[in-house]
Amino acid sequence: MAASITLTGRERTFPESEIIVSKTDVAGRITYVNDVFQEVSGYGEAEVMGQPHSIIRHPDMPRCVFKLLWDVIQAGNEIFAYVNNRAKNGDHYWVLAHVTPSYDPGHQLIGYHSSRRSPRREAVARIQPIYDLLLQEERKLGNSDQGMALSLGVMRDYLRQAGIGYEEFVLGL
Repeated sequence: MAASITLTGRERTFPESEIIVSKTDVAGRITYVNDVFQEVSGYGEAEVMGQPHSIIRHPDMPRCVFKLLWDVIQAGNEIFAYVNNRAKNGDHYWVLAHVTPSYDPGHQLIGYHSSRRSPRREAVARIQPIYDLLLQEERKLGNSDQGMALSLGVMRDYLRQAGIGYEEFVLGL
């Protein structure tokens, strides 16, 4: 469904007072979306239930950011990340995502919960050139897994040279 979407180049925004919420199962398939998710993404609830959360993945998002995100949450930790999402009509919208694992009463992992806020414009202006660089690295090699590994290495080197972790980097933007 999402592969046939033509990008419009138009950015959508949403009020700072609103929070986009979605939940997935452990495989990343959507199990819940709130009204704000539906309004901003343009997808109705019935369209996304059971679909991979990547249905809203924008092709200008470096895959290495999602690799890092999945590594962190699958290890049982929370993560904050700036993400450029794609709406159903091809528009895009930036978010500051906070993703956490969800557990049942027996402390068994049952999925993931994502709350997304409207990002500060200055942070988007700072992260976008970094994401562009990571995308360039990902596209250097013909193999997408090798390209992702290359860009992940570039990101980790950047953080190591800056002497900060990923979360400190994101929250410091």
